Amino acid sequence: MTAHTTVHEVLKALDAVDFPAGKDDLLTAAQAANARDEVIKALQGIPAEQYGNREDVAHSVRLDPDSDMDRTPGQKGQQARQGGKPGLSQHLRDTPKPPVDEELER
Repeated sequence: MTAHTTVHEVLKALDAVDFPAGKDDLLTAAQAANARDEVIKALQGIPAEQYGNREDVAHSVRLDPDSDMDRTPGQKGQQARQGGKPGLSQHLRDTPKPPVDEELER
């Protein structure tokens, strides 16, 4: 189940959660925060396990790949070249910031 939302929006709905937390705790917190239906749908699609922190949740949520998770074109290219864990969607792979982007930020 892919949701049309962003990681930022999902994590914002979980601001009141004390980790570690289970899937039911996350859903309850999102509903209490009046999260959009798409955020609830994203959380309903995660495995029923214990999550140690917000990053664990972010990596478990299945999002629309078009959300790109605020990646620059350089970071998207690095993700495509780099590979990752088997079964991990390309848009969820960790990638370092390209040197060009670092230079432009200075």
